[in-house]
Amino acid sequence: MDHVADLGGIVASEHFGHVDGETIHEVLAEVGRFMAEVVAPTNRDGDTIGATWQTDGTVVTPASFKAAYAKWVESGFGAMPFDADYGGADFPWISAIGVQEMLTSANMAFSLCALLTQGAIDAIHAHGSDDQKAVYLPKMLTGEWTGTMNLTEPHAGSDVGAVTSKAEPTQGHGDGAWSITGQKIFITWGEHDCADNLIHLVLARTPGSPPGTKGISMFLVPKFLVNADGSLGERNGAHCVSIEHKLGIHGSPTCVMAYEEAIGWLVGGEHEGMRNMFTMMNNARLSVGLQGLSITERAYQQALQYAQDRQQGRAIGAPAGVSSPIIEHPDVRRMLMTQRAWIDAMRCLVYTNAAALDRATAARAGGDSDDALAWQELADLLIPLSKGLCTDVGNEMTSLAVQVHGGMGYVEETGVAQHYRDARIAAIYEGTNGIQAADLVGRKLGMRGGGVVTDLLDEFDGRAARLAEIDGMAGFGERLSEAVAAARETTAHLISVGQTDPRSLLSSSGPYLRLLGTTVCGGLLAKAALALADGAGDDDAFRSAKLTSARFFGEQILPSVSGLMPAVLAPADDLFALSAAQLA
Repeated sequence: MDHVADLGGIVASEHFGHVDGETIHEVLAEVGRFMAEVVAPTNRDGDTIGATWQTDGTVVTPASFKAAYAKWVESGFGAMPFDADYGGADFPWISAIGVQEMLTSANMAFSLCALLTQGAIDAIHAHGSDDQKAVYLPKMLTGEWTGTMNLTEPHAGSDVGAVTSKAEPTQGHGDGAWSITGQKIFITWGEHDCADNLIHLVLARTPGSPPGTKGISMFLVPKFLVNADGSLGERNGAHCVSIEHKLGIHGSPTCVMAYEEAIGWLVGGEHEGMRNMFTMMNNARLSVGLQGLSITERAYQQALQYAQDRQQGRAIGAPAGVSSPIIEHPDVRRMLMTQRAWIDAMRCLVYTNAAALDRATAARAGGDSDDALAWQELADLLIPLSKGLCTDVGNEMTSLAVQVHGGMGYVEETGVAQHYRDARIAAIYEGTNGIQAADLVGRKLGMRGGGVVTDLLDEFDGRAARLAEIDGMAGFGERLSEAVAAARETTAHLISVGQTDPRSLLSSSGPYLRLLGTTVCGGLLAKAALALADGAGDDDAFRSAKLTSARFFGEQILPSVSGLMPAVLAPADDLFALSAAQLA
């Protein structure tokens, strides 16, 4: 936060001048204690007990969830980054990312309730009426009321433009009320017993709407209608008709929601639903990327502890007849170092992404539109990298954690398999990683004619040169220079083919996201290494460990970028050379 994402620069702005870095670190230390003591012990219950649907349409979560959630509401940690006018603290978003990381590491399924509420708060705050904000935001900031995002329908999948849920004007519920009818699937925490009210943000079509995404509107649909005095009124026509049985995140109820003449109100203008929903989705995609980091951290901690405790075989140099801790074996060391290096790399990426959002916000508040645009462009570029790369890597690193455990990792009682199963969803929801890659090459790559990417690569070249001057870091510098060169070549190639061969552009998008994301992680770790070499860090042991992690990434992970180049530069011909029958 301090030396890579420049927290000091964020709190030095007038917009965030009411808080300082020391206060943020003190708060996060208390958050860490809270998560370790209150939330982390509930993770196993979420997996083994899970959320259960009742025939009356209610959903019951584990008892430990309800107790922990009540303490979460009492803590006020969820309100930190939001508007003080509605009960928040107006802290920078990077501090909220710190809270989210620890919450997600403690219990990913549990954390999803707060994540969806955060997205609903963003959308209402940005697009809702003054009355909507006054009625709903204070209770949502505390967590007493939770929020959901209702996009997907059974026939539509990721094609939001195919939404058919309908909204019609209705009488008897005040001015501007609508009647919403339709079905939504994959609604995270769409029904539960932890909060007093649920605030659903639902995409639907009004009469005479044009087809596709241009005809979609967003509606605020509470589970319980709210009386004029703020008390809860009658039950609305929004019901959970079932929940999914999933590979992981069993504690998070994934609901099928039926809206049967449910009463709702427009959020923003008619036909502005997709634009308003993206207000929720941008930060949500960063938070899902954070899940890849968070679950890797939790799995790594468990794998490290197991490797220290488990004794098997004799390590090189150990006395004859001695059974050594498996952490002494090179293969296990490689798996642990790979996890640790990627954790540092992902943390650099995610926190830099959050910092760019904060700097854009501060610049806009200060009236500097050019600076705001530059920071927003960087944030927009990093969003698909954070979401796509970190969740793919999360799958790989939680798998390594299982591997460190050997056969016991395949046994559910050890608990490490849960992290592997929980992590798998993050590459799928909030826009699959294929969608993230398409967004990267189709929208983000062309910003300023590729200038946003090349400006970042220019920074990395400068860091590569400086690494050569640091004892033991010359190899990292050389590998970073090679990765930057590969990123430049592939970027220029995709910009050129994008105008004439969109199929090849999209066919290359997946490997390009991995190539560029890994390069960006290397460039950010170089920034960390340079700060460490200049004396950053608490003590010599800390600096040595972090420098070793950065060097390992630079010398042993970053070279994978060169191997990805052929897949990015190749035309799409072979992907489409076989018919569906031949593929069978």
